[in-house]
Amino acid sequence: QVQLVESGGGLVQPGGSLRLSCTASGSIFSASTMGWYRQAPGKQRELVATITTGSTTNYADSVKGRFTISRANARNTVYLRMNSLKPEDTAVYYCNLKFSPWDYWGTGTLVTVSS
Repeated sequence: QVQLVESGGGLVQPGGSLRLSCTASGSIFSASTMGWYRQAPGKQRELVATITTGSTTNYADSVKGRFTISRANARNTVYLRMNSLKPEDTAVYYCNLKFSPWDYWGTGTLVTVSS
């Protein structure tokens, strides 16, 4: 069983920055594709960014050029650097670990972008 613990969320003004972290328990982190997803109030959960074991990244169009996903295998941690934040980025952000056939989720961290 893998546990994912997110941190780094909070309240930030438009144009500001935050860095989210997600640390995984267990020993499969380095062999897993990691991702960040988000769910805004009244909306479905959506992909934000993913990073493969070879550090190939993929981003939602809405965050390209503003968000950066990275990983530190030695720390079992994936990061999401978020710059130029907009009110529409307000959501609960979830960490995801995929190691076929398993799929694990964190409990989420709230990001609120508001003045």
